[in-house]
Amino acid sequence: AAIKRHAPGGAFVFVANFSSQTTVTVLVAMVRSLSQWTKTLSFPARISPNRNSKDCNVNVLPITPPPPSVVASATPSRNNKSISCTTSSSSTMSSSSSPSSSSSSSPTPPPNVPITEISQIIYPDPESEKAIMGSLVFCIHHKQGCKWSDELRKLKAHLNTCKHDAIQCPNKCGSQIPRVMMTDHLAFTCILRRAICEFCNVEFTGLGLEEHAGTCTAEPIYCESKCGTRVLRGRMSIHRAKDCAKRLRRCPHCSREFSADTMAAHGATCPRSPVPCPQRCDVGPFARADLEAHLRDECKALTVPCTFKEAGCRFKGPRHLLEAHLEANTSAHLSLMVALSGRQGQQINMLKSAMAKLSINYTGTLLWKISDWSVKMQEARTKDGLELVSPPFYTSQYGYKLQASMFLNGNGPGEGTHVSVYIKVLPGEYDALLKWPFSHSVTFTLFEQGTLGSGGCGGGQGGVAESFVPDPTWENFQRPSTEPDALGFGFPRFVSHELLARRPFVRDDTVFLRVKVDPSKIVAV
Repeated sequence: AAIKRHAPGGAFVFVANFSSQTTVTVLVAMVRSLSQWTKTLSFPARISPNRNSKDCNVNVLPITPPPPSVVASATPSRNNKSISCTTSSSSTMSSSSSPSSSSSSSPTPPPNVPITEISQIIYPDPESEKAIMGSLVFCIHHKQGCKWSDELRKLKAHLNTCKHDAIQCPNKCGSQIPRVMMTDHLAFTCILRRAICEFCNVEFTGLGLEEHAGTCTAEPIYCESKCGTRVLRGRMSIHRAKDCAKRLRRCPHCSREFSADTMAAHGATCPRSPVPCPQRCDVGPFARADLEAHLRDECKALTVPCTFKEAGCRFKGPRHLLEAHLEANTSAHLSLMVALSGRQGQQINMLKSAMAKLSINYTGTLLWKISDWSVKMQEARTKDGLELVSPPFYTSQYGYKLQASMFLNGNGPGEGTHVSVYIKVLPGEYDALLKWPFSHSVTFTLFEQGTLGSGGCGGGQGGVAESFVPDPTWENFQRPSTEPDALGFGFPRFVSHELLARRPFVRDDTVFLRVKVDPSKIVAV
């Protein structure tokens, strides 16, 4: 066989005088070579090599290589007839060879000939080349945005001007850069470009400028101590040593370190900083921490008050005159202290009165706890008319002032046999505003201890209770006078001594008596 290849992009023609099996082997090698070259091209959809089509399907069956004796040699001749091929599942090939082909003494190529060897025996077919070169293709840079599409023969000329095609950098830096990006490359990224540092005005190559960046001594940068100042890099060490507001400085008095911008504030409060005496005495200066002790104990120029200032002495003078003042005014100071003692006594009484008012009951109900019952009962039997009185209480915050009393050994008809209870109206602060006579219902209750229910006082099952409604005509309930022996009203036979001994009214030597004023029950006057 005699096969010749013209150049990449050229067409192929076969002139052969050999068996069909050998013909297919050579054809397969040719198709593989052609497919490798066409991978670099982009075709329109109607002729794209990636699109399935009846005209472009090539089905090559595995073929056993023919023995060397089968392959006929042929000498290339312009009179050779071309081969007409149709590749399919049943590939056939008809050819006619000239006598010169059959008589050629050229060496027969072995089966599965490498493409490098086949290329030496391939020659062009102008008709096929014209058809292929007239095919419509896209630019190989269409994915980068090139819109060009034309015949294949014009692709090379287009690539010479395509803005997306990569070309050598004119500075010979070795980079392949698309034409559209060449301007930016030459201005900013080419390592062999000539550039001037904007800070020191020294010219560098692009690579040298990158190495120079970050080290230029004329570049202004922010202080590394974060003081906010921009300083030339070459003067940064001087700035941090002398001018930086955040540089550390050691206090000369307490040896602590502070930033320069806080040193002044520290100096105004440093405990070891020397300060003069504010009284301008001859001693000093002192450490700030020792100044208070100096003024209190040593300063002779300090004006001090008399020791009896709180008693009323108004003397003020230098410390060295105070001792003479105390010796000369001993009697006057004693009189001032006596007067002060009297005033303090009055204040104590006022405080006691205020505390007593805070403890007064304003609810209208008195729960009276009488402790040491046995001792008080024995004392009542030996002393006639012994009366126990309760703390005063009020019906409301601005209401009637009342007080209960108890005769443990009885009074009047109940003397010696019963416990008597009474209530009397005391003079109050707001009597002038109240309605007289007193007309509220009053109830006395002596509790049995240990039998109280969940309802609290009065909620239990045991106890003795007696109530009365005041008679408006009785003198006992008129507006009280300031006489201490005001009359009361109650029950001389409230509970008998026998009942006290029989029922649990006394426990832990204590008795509880409740006196309740009911403001809802008022007698009409």
